[in-house]
Amino acid sequence: MSPLFTASPDAPVAEKRPTTQEVHGITLPDDYAWLRAENWQAAMRDPSVLPAEIAAYLEAENAYYTQAMADTEALQATLVAEMRGRIAEDDDSVPRPHGPYLYHRRYVAGGEYPIYVRKPRADGDEEVILDVNHEAEGHSYFQMGGSRVCPDHATLAWSADTNGSEFRALRFRDLASGAQTGHVIEDVGSFAWADPATLFYVKVDAQHRPNKLYRHRLGSDPAEDALVYEETDERFYVAIDRSRSGAFMILMAGMNDESEVWLIPTDAPDTAPLVVEPRRTGIEYHVEHQGDQLIILTNDEAEDFRVVTAPLADPGRANWQDLLPSKPGVMRVGHAAYRDWLIWVERENALPSICYLRRGAPFSAVQRIAFPEAAYALGIDPADDHDSDVLRFVYSSPTTPQQVFDFNLSTGARDLRKETEIPSGHDPSAYVTQRVLAPSHDGAEVPVTLLYRADTPLDGTAPCLLYGYGSYGMSMPAAFSANRLSLVDRGFVHAVAHVRGGEEKGRAWYEAAKFGRKPNTFHDTIAVAETLSAKQVVARDKIVVMGGSAGGLLVGAVVNMRPDLFAGAIADVPFVDMLNTILDASLPLTPGEWSQWGNPIESRAAFDDIRSYSPYDNVTAQAYPAMLVTAGVSDPRVTYWEPAKWVAKLRATKTDDAILMLRTNMSSGHFGKSGRFAALEDAARSFAFAIKACGARG
Repeated sequence: MSPLFTASPDAPVAEKRPTTQEVHGITLPDDYAWLRAENWQAAMRDPSVLPAEIAAYLEAENAYYTQAMADTEALQATLVAEMRGRIAEDDDSVPRPHGPYLYHRRYVAGGEYPIYVRKPRADGDEEVILDVNHEAEGHSYFQMGGSRVCPDHATLAWSADTNGSEFRALRFRDLASGAQTGHVIEDVGSFAWADPATLFYVKVDAQHRPNKLYRHRLGSDPAEDALVYEETDERFYVAIDRSRSGAFMILMAGMNDESEVWLIPTDAPDTAPLVVEPRRTGIEYHVEHQGDQLIILTNDEAEDFRVVTAPLADPGRANWQDLLPSKPGVMRVGHAAYRDWLIWVERENALPSICYLRRGAPFSAVQRIAFPEAAYALGIDPADDHDSDVLRFVYSSPTTPQQVFDFNLSTGARDLRKETEIPSGHDPSAYVTQRVLAPSHDGAEVPVTLLYRADTPLDGTAPCLLYGYGSYGMSMPAAFSANRLSLVDRGFVHAVAHVRGGEEKGRAWYEAAKFGRKPNTFHDTIAVAETLSAKQVVARDKIVVMGGSAGGLLVGAVVNMRPDLFAGAIADVPFVDMLNTILDASLPLTPGEWSQWGNPIESRAAFDDIRSYSPYDNVTAQAYPAMLVTAGVSDPRVTYWEPAKWVAKLRATKTDDAILMLRTNMSSGHFGKSGRFAALEDAARSFAFAIKACGARG
């Protein structure tokens, strides 16, 4: 720990108000349960109604944070300036063909938000269809939820969140006049057009669960909208989309590892949904439409997923035929169907690849798009037009800024349409990307992606920011981050630990950190820190571990288990009071979480498992590293009281004088500040903390 980063005697102390609950005959004490406001749902929508005593405590913590980080204000300003210097003030996306128009987004100098524009493909003037900067005026927080142009391109449906709660309002814009048309519909999740006058949308309930699908006629009163589908299993969420072919509305009910799909023909939107295959425990499937068949990506009889075809006339499992058989260790993570092509992404040993196959061709005719770097990130951006032969994809690596390519599936021609500009300059050869393996406690080899300057000595003196997530099967891409260069340029090694819980090495990598196996995530992170220091890639006493949300759970667990390994810890909106949260079925995400961790309400074994590693329940009287913890009052994913309670308990229990700070955003939620420049302040705070915690040069 840096001697510059010690606690001051005026750190806030939360009052202890002992409460208990009994579960499975076990008494669970909780001195800080009072930090959960009884009106938390109202406060999520309007933070000003948070009870005064809770708001006062959070504000006291914010004031303490400001005091403790005061000597980094100049550094933070420098970091923000550097990061802003890497952003092109005037920036256009690559135009996207869709019907008779080319659609794209534009940023103007000083603008926090994009401007959505379009231009006729043939000839004509460009028109602004939505200026998000204008819509955001008067709001301290503004985040677009989505935008969909109707099939005749006359009306735009769009949604936005204005407080970080992720309760979004849906609006309609007449694109000929630019005026709002129709009604505003509150608390909307996903939405999609069936025809120029019919839109389907999903309503989010008071527990923030998207569970009801409605059909809306443009211009009609939303109170008269028809309820098409209601999900009664509180573990499942509902989403709606339109097939690329335009033939079907695709309704999906799903949770983390189970799904069910229903179809509604767009030429008969009043038709009752038809289920493709009834839900089965642990089975996921995702549907694309092509001609007279569905193309389905599924883990049915295929741990790492296979692709099957199903006839439209009878698409149930009994008629599924293998198109792309499963290959163990090769994870198929997404697919798209054009009229004549099937495209999908595979991942093996944490490296993705893009594959494609012409309709009707045998499996042996599969082709791949090759990439040379040792670690990189890929994303496909399929065309909106079903009859396209062009696949747009996005490529980057830790050293290579994002590149947008159009790839002709028929000819194999690759057209670089855009490379992200770094106005202040960027020399990829000045940096090194390296992939190493770290043996975990049980011999599993954990991939680690490293980024550092070519002139950084790897002699055991370099500070390190170690990032991890490891939950829900989410894989951490080896992508470019312009912000990250500000840390790397100061001699840091940036390490991404691809720990179990993600799917970097296939579905088994994810399954190996579910239920009682969750501690593998934490052991993997510890193993990465130990390996990097043992190999003298980084300094043993200069590692800062970082993670957000479920990655914050990782941070909380490893600082309980091995606090000696870390000079600092950054836990962003961390999921740390997890036992209490997963015992409370009324919270927004809880029912859907049981498939990941177990249901501690019904199962004593699940209760014991979660209790054994839940960070809040395992705080002990020991020395902890310097810590920066963040929260958001409007956060529906990790409610603000989780990090607040954790910090209060840590401060009352730990035996050291290392700094412990809680910074709560009193007017936003899970994702911090909105806007492309405002969000830089959050990154600068984290980097300044890491620099100070390691005693590194600023």
